Amino acid sequence: MSESSKIQNLLADEVLAHYELGLEAQRLSKRTNPIELARTQEIISRYLPPPPAVIFDVGGGSGIYATWLAQQGYEVHLIDPVPLHLEQARSASQAQPDHPIASITFGDARQLDRADASVDAVLLLGPLYHLIEQSDRLQALREANRILKSGGLVFAVAISRFSSLVDGLFRGYLDDPEFVEIVKGDLANGQHRNPTNNPAYFTTTFFHHPDELKAEVEAAGLVCEHLLGIEGLGKLLQNFEEHWSDPNRRETLLQAIRWLEAEPSTLGISSHILAVAKKE
Repeated sequence: MSESSKIQNLLADEVLAHYELGLEAQRLSKRTNPIELARTQEIISRYLPPPPAVIFDVGGGSGIYATWLAQQGYEVHLIDPVPLHLEQARSASQAQPDHPIASITFGDARQLDRADASVDAVLLLGPLYHLIEQSDRLQALREANRILKSGGLVFAVAISRFSSLVDGLFRGYLDDPEFVEIVKGDLANGQHRNPTNNPAYFTTTFFHHPDELKAEVEAAGLVCEHLLGIEGLGKLLQNFEEHWSDPNRRETLLQAIRWLEAEPSTLGISSHILAVAKKE
C-alpha cells in the first residue's frame, strides 16, 4: 500500500487538509494557547520518570513536545499521520543536533510498531481528538498500554465537550449562525463537524465529556490516576497578554489554574483535559 493510501485510511480528507495548512506548528504561540503549552509541559514534567526514559510521542505533530523532551535527555520516538508534520519534526530535530529526536515515522495510534512492555511513557496529546469512533479510541489506548512497561504512564489529552461553546462566547463566533449549529452538535453528542471549512472552527473531531475520558482510559485496562484541566479558567482572560508578559502575574495565573486543575465541577471549562494513567 502506498503512503498516500495509508494516509487516506488514517485521516478523513478534511482533517488532513486542515493540518496540511501548516497552522499547528505555530498554534501554541498564539492567542491564549501559550497556557496550553506551559501547562502540558508542567504536568508531564511532574509525573515523568527521569531521563533517559523512553517516550513514544504518538501523534506528535511538528515535534514541539518531542524536541523539548529530547533536550532533557529522553529517548523520544515520534509518530504522526500527517506528512507535513513529519517534515517539520525532522527540521526541528536537525536544529538541535546534540539532542535529536530518536526516530520520526509515519504511523497509526491504533497500531504501534513497538514491542510489548518496552516504553516508559506514551504521549497521546492529539490522537483521541480525531478518532471519532469510541472503538478506535479504545484501540489507541490499548496499544499504548501494550507497549508500556509495568508502572509506565500514558498522558492522554481530550478536547472538552464544551470547548466550542466557551471559545464561541469569548471570541464572538456565536454571532455566526453556522457556528451555533456546530456548537449544538458538539453539545448533543461530542461529534464536532465543520461544514464551513473555516480553520478557526477546527475540523472533524470528537469532544469528550471529562467522565468519558476517564471511562475510556479505564476501559483500556489503565488506571486513571489524575484527570486534570490544562488551561482551566485561564483561557477566559480578556487581557491575557498583560498577565502572560509579566512574570509575577503569569505565575499568579498558573497558580490559580493549579488550584482548580482537578476540581470535577470545573474540568469541562478547560479546553483540554489531560488524563495521567498508569499500567499496573
